[in-house]
Amino acid sequence: MNLRDLHYLVALAEHCHFGRAAEACFVSQPTLSTQIRKLEDELGVTLVERTPRKVLLTDVGREIAARARDVLNEAEQIRAIARRTRDPESGTVRLGIFPTLGPYLLPHVVPMLREAFPRLELLLVEEKTEVVLERLREGKLDAGILALPIHEESLHVEFLFEEPFLLAVPEGHPLADRKRLRLDDLADESLLLLEDGHCLRDQALEVCQLAGAGERTGFRATSLETLRQMVAANVGVTLLPTLAVNPPVARVGSMRLIEFGGHPPHRRVAMVWRKSSAMDGFLRRLAEVFRKLPPELLDAHATALQSRPTSKEASA
Repeated sequence: MNLRDLHYLVALAEHCHFGRAAEACFVSQPTLSTQIRKLEDELGVTLVERTPRKVLLTDVGREIAARARDVLNEAEQIRAIARRTRDPESGTVRLGIFPTLGPYLLPHVVPMLREAFPRLELLLVEEKTEVVLERLREGKLDAGILALPIHEESLHVEFLFEEPFLLAVPEGHPLADRKRLRLDDLADESLLLLEDGHCLRDQALEVCQLAGAGERTGFRATSLETLRQMVAANVGVTLLPTLAVNPPVARVGSMRLIEFGGHPPHRRVAMVWRKSSAMDGFLRRLAEVFRKLPPELLDAHATALQSRPTSKEASA
C-alpha cells in the first residue's frame, strides 16, 4: 500500500467513474483500474462495485476511502511543515472565500498580501460556506474566510472584522431621504434576498425577523450584483454589506444607501483553519494582514453619504 494508491481510491470515491478519476490523477484508466485491483488484493476485500454504467464503492470501500483521505491530508501536512521550515513565507496557501465577500474584499487585501509575502502563491477558491467547510475538513483548502458563527470544533477561528449592512432602496422610495434608520422602519418592507445556500441570505432573514419585515416572494437572486440592479430598477429594497458598495464597485445613481442608527445589523468575518494545521503560525500572520483593512471601507456612514446626490445632481 502506498500514498499513490490511496490517492487513486479517494479520486474514485469522489468521481464514481474510472475515466474521470484517472483524468483527475493524470494517469490512464487502465493504470488506475489495475492499481485499485492490486489494493483490493493486498487488503483482501472488495472496495469497488463495478457496474456497466457507474462505479460504486462498497461499504468497506467508503470507510477505507474516508480514512485514506485523512492519511493523504496528514501527508500533505508533513510536506507543509518541511516547506515552511525551509522558507516560512514561500509556498502555496489554498484559501476559500464565500462569493458575497470575495470580489469586494480581495481587491483591497491582495496588494497588501503581495507586499507582506512577495514569495507566497495564493490560490483562491470562491464557494458557498458549506463547500468551503467541506473542503477544509477534507484538506483540500488550507484556510477559509467565512462569516460567523462557525460550528466546527475542529477549526480554529480568528476574528477579522465586523461589516455593517446598509439598506439599499430605489430613488423615490419613501425611505430614500432618511439619513438613519431603526430596524422597525423595515416592518412594512419585503426585502429582495439571495437564493438558498448563501450565508448572507440567512443573515438578512435574521434582520427581517428582528425588524418584522418579510421576503419578497417569487424572487431569489444568485448574486449581489443582481440585487443591486433590481433595486436600481425599482423592483424592491434589500440589505447590502458595506464592502459590496464601496469602490472599486461602481456607484449606481438610481439607488440610495441608508445607514442604521446605533449598532447596525452586520456580519462578523473570520479566517478559519484546521486546529491540526502545520501552517498555524503562518496563517495567524496572514490573518493579521486581512485585519489591516482600511477602516473607511467598513464605515457605513461615509458609504451612505456617497450614495446621496450632490447639490449639482439634485438641482439638475
